[in-house]
Amino acid sequence: MDQRAKYLLIVSVTEDWAIGKDGCMLVRNPDDLRRFKTLTTGHTVIMGRRTLESLPGGRPLPNRANIVLTRSLDAEGAGYQIARGLKEAKGLVAPAEDEVFVIGGETVYRSLLPCVDECLVTLHHVERPDADTWFPNLDAIDGWTLAEREPGGTTPDGTPFEYLTYVRE
Repeated sequence: MDQRAKYLLIVSVTEDWAIGKDGCMLVRNPDDLRRFKTLTTGHTVIMGRRTLESLPGGRPLPNRANIVLTRSLDAEGAGYQIARGLKEAKGLVAPAEDEVFVIGGETVYRSLLPCVDECLVTLHHVERPDADTWFPNLDAIDGWTLAEREPGGTTPDGTPFEYLTYVRE
C-alpha cells in the first residue's frame, strides 16, 4: 500500500470473531459508531460493494473519501470511487492523506489484512454462532500482537465491549 499514509483496519467483532449476518452488523452499539465516525472522518475509507450497500441509503460515508473495491460495479457513484484491486485503490488515495481506514466487509478485510500494520477492534463480549461473516482471529495469527486494551462500556442491550489495538510485529 501507499507508504505516504498509514493504513489501519477498523472492525467490530464478537468473541468468536463474527462480524455480520445478512449484511448487517451483529451488535447495535452507538458508542462504537460514534468512535468510528470520529476516527474516520476526514480520511479515506476503503470498503467492498456490499459494505457500501449496507450503509444508510446505500450511500457513501460523508466527510470521507470513499473507495469501493469491487469487480461488479461498472461506474462510480456520487461520493465514491471504484477500484478493481489494491494497486488501483492505492492510486486513488490523495497524496496528502495521512491515514486510510479499511472498513469491511469480510472479503476486503481478508484481502487487505496483510497490507495493514494496525487493527482497531471493538470486541463485544457475546458470541454469535448464527453469523455468516467472520474476521480472522488475530490472536491465532502469527505476527499480530495485542498492543492496547481500553474499556469501552455496555451497549443499550447490555452487551459489554472493549477497544483493542493489534499491531503487526
